[in-house]
Amino acid sequence: MNAVSESSKSSPQKTSIDRVRAALAAAGHPDTITEFPDGTKTAADAAAAVGCTVAQIAKSIVFRAEGRAVVVITSGANRVDQKKVEAALKLPIKRADADFVRATTGFAIGGVSPVGHTNPPLLVFDRDLLTLSSIYAAAGSHSHVFSTEPQTLQRLTGALVADVRVEG
Repeated sequence: MNAVSESSKSSPQKTSIDRVRAALAAAGHPDTITEFPDGTKTAADAAAAVGCTVAQIAKSIVFRAEGRAVVVITSGANRVDQKKVEAALKLPIKRADADFVRATTGFAIGGVSPVGHTNPPLLVFDRDLLTLSSIYAAAGSHSHVFSTEPQTLQRLTGALVADVRVEG
């Protein structure tokens, strides 16, 4: 694990990371943001850097619905079933491209955090995450994560809990 304490290093993504830090602080969550210089862009990269299972990575998958971001917070081990998300939200969704993700969430793909968005998204929380004791989520860049408990993250985000995993 090659981690760097976030307070000891500045970063070009400071604005995004600061938004995440502020959102966590506003919710009374401890600052558990850590930088991994080798990157945490994919769930597998993040799990290797953190030293956890891929399932413990809470990845944020962004869709779009009626011009608004839909952020699905899902286990890194799962693929998201778009039809299940549509059923949970009761509206159609489409995949979002990188420009839409940045414009609506304030984050680049690979660093989309479940908290600290520039515009409030619709949020869906993968029920599978609730079976874990600890999870790690992006903290505003492709090299920063924060640790938390699944129930805490669901409460912080107010996300709708749903079964979103592709079966099989």
